[in-house]
Amino acid sequence: MTGLPPAAATDRPVRVAVAGLGWAGREIWLPRLAAHPGFTVTAVVDPEPGVRDRARDSHHVPASYADVDELPADTVDLVVVAVPNHLHAAVAARLLRRGVPVFLEKPVCLTSAEATLLADAERAGGAVLLAGSAARYRADVRALAEAAGELGKIRHVDVAWVRARGVPDAGGWFTRRDLSGGGALVDLGWHLLDTVLPLLGPTTVTHAIGSVSDDFVNDSAAHAAWRGDAVAGGRAPGDVEDTARGFLLTADGSSVALHACWASHESLDRTTITVHGATGSATLRCTFGFSPNREPSPVLTRTRDGETVRLPLAEEPIGAEYGRQLDALPGLLADPAGRGAAVAEARRTIDVIERIYHAARPTEPERQHALTGHRDR
Repeated sequence: MTGLPPAAATDRPVRVAVAGLGWAGREIWLPRLAAHPGFTVTAVVDPEPGVRDRARDSHHVPASYADVDELPADTVDLVVVAVPNHLHAAVAARLLRRGVPVFLEKPVCLTSAEATLLADAERAGGAVLLAGSAARYRADVRALAEAAGELGKIRHVDVAWVRARGVPDAGGWFTRRDLSGGGALVDLGWHLLDTVLPLLGPTTVTHAIGSVSDDFVNDSAAHAAWRGDAVAGGRAPGDVEDTARGFLLTADGSSVALHACWASHESLDRTTITVHGATGSATLRCTFGFSPNREPSPVLTRTRDGETVRLPLAEEPIGAEYGRQLDALPGLLADPAGRGAAVAEARRTIDVIERIYHAARPTEPERQHALTGHRDR
């Protein structure tokens, strides 16, 4: 199949299905799509009958299916895929090969091999893959990007998303590496890299190292109670990191220090991005996501020649970035030039994540070699 389906035109609502009714599908995407004038929700997809029936009835959705293979391709213009991480690439690829456009929640892929799978499927089906990039649609992040454009050459970026208590999905797939692909680095770090890498321009990340730790992941007091997804009987043991730190160097000499943390010793959940340029710096202090334990309001400042000034920011409700991304989707869906763009960006992001994990989790032979080498010196 070549070209986009005729229904991708923007002169009528986009017919959309939501595949995966976990927290993100159920709480973020389905209610916003149902309320948005640019979309008509035609179907929900989830293997759990009770889950999909409740979603269908709550939002007056005409059809529900257990699997995306049951979804008739001619009844949708777009499928929002919000299944567990380890199914993201496989489910999206199945739809793309059928010629069905996909909006894929982050992380778009868990490995570089999955990025290749998605690229092949997009080409084979002729449909477009779009990716979740909600943080870019925040008004404060856009204001930071504008301020960064006036700082000359970008030398360094410090970026951190640190939660006080926010380990997600107590006892579920989020804390199992085989199902999630990783912990805070894949979850929060994807958002951070998706925000920061565009600030650096088209340069290549030549080096990426980092460390991970898991002091909080199995502490029941550290879970994200505000998500409402705790499992009866306590948490199952997790084998992912709750904290990740990375350092990146680019081909043109810029650097990035990254800190992603599901739980910490802090009192509030905060996100901080500081861009250091040749002629000044700019800092955004806010809180990404939906946690109620957050900074009261975002603050953007710029520092030049020893003087720090506060820059104006438009007020917006929590989660407004998700609605703003939906506003943009019909136009992106109808633009054939966008095909391949999401995979290219995802490949850049997952490459960095893979390299940080490789540095942070050396294999046993590598550890042994390092110890032996140290003794030989």
